[in-house]
Amino acid sequence: MWKIGNIEVQGRVVLAPMAGVTSEGYRKYMNSFGCDLCFTEMVSDMGLIYDNEETIDYIRYQNDVCPTGVQLFGNNPANLAKAALKCLSIKPDIEFFDINMGCPVNKVVKPGSGSFLMTNPKLAGDIIRAVKEATGLPCTAKIRLGFNEVNFMDVISELEEAGVDAISIHARTRKDLYYGEPKWEYLKDLQSKMKVPLIVSGNIFSVEEAVNAIKLTGAQAVMVARGGMGNPLLVRDIENALNGNEVKSDYTFDSQKKMCIELAQSLINEKGELLAMRIYRSIAPKFFSGFKNSKALRVKLASQMTTYQSMLDILEEYETNNIQDF
Repeated sequence: MWKIGNIEVQGRVVLAPMAGVTSEGYRKYMNSFGCDLCFTEMVSDMGLIYDNEETIDYIRYQNDVCPTGVQLFGNNPANLAKAALKCLSIKPDIEFFDINMGCPVNKVVKPGSGSFLMTNPKLAGDIIRAVKEATGLPCTAKIRLGFNEVNFMDVISELEEAGVDAISIHARTRKDLYYGEPKWEYLKDLQSKMKVPLIVSGNIFSVEEAVNAIKLTGAQAVMVARGGMGNPLLVRDIENALNGNEVKSDYTFDSQKKMCIELAQSLINEKGELLAMRIYRSIAPKFFSGFKNSKALRVKLASQMTTYQSMLDILEEYETNNIQDF
């Protein structure tokens, strides 16, 4: 067990915020496999301030069964504080806030938000300070190694001085985007150099990668993002490995199919069938990577799946016509 401020976190696997993916239904589903800390999708401060209904919908969720932070992005301390207060007016029982200082995409970076904040450590600290003072709630930050150059220790120093309650770090610079191997060598023993809990992320697609990242950095937790899409058992396996328990190898087509269907049902309950299945086209195929002759299955799920029944039909067709070897 570890803490974000006064919030107790039981496990050591964290679900990364992913735009268009980590909705309430997805978060609850992944929690059932052991993700014990979650974040909303990235929420625009100005979208909240200007009452954008689609933005506000991110805040209208029932409290998940694990601590959940509202992740905000912006570049102005006063606006982010105002947006955080707007969140609390919509949902008074928010547990904590997270500020995105790591997103590398152009539409976020160009206005000076996301990973661009890595170029101004003092501003990064001022943002944390403003949100904490306005809300009285714990506030965390998600950062990278740097923007073009590695300067994460300067940013961490400012964030800790401002009272940040935990820091997540992606082991790449903004310049690296999501390409190439994460630069874990920069993060060796980082937790021992910090005053607050550290969460590490970057290409966590296997138990070995997660365990090695924790051992190298000493971090309290590891963040799973794309590696968990279509592979929720990875979360269970990482947690077992970190606790010294047996890691089971029970990946079968039947188990993957069952989990795929369960997540589809969860998203349909949350969003309605039409929207849920449109979103699910980018997720469902990932459940079947690695199975014999599964390319055609994955292509059909990505391109022809429009309803829940069409998904079931595509899966049944594959079962009927192929031998499943994983």
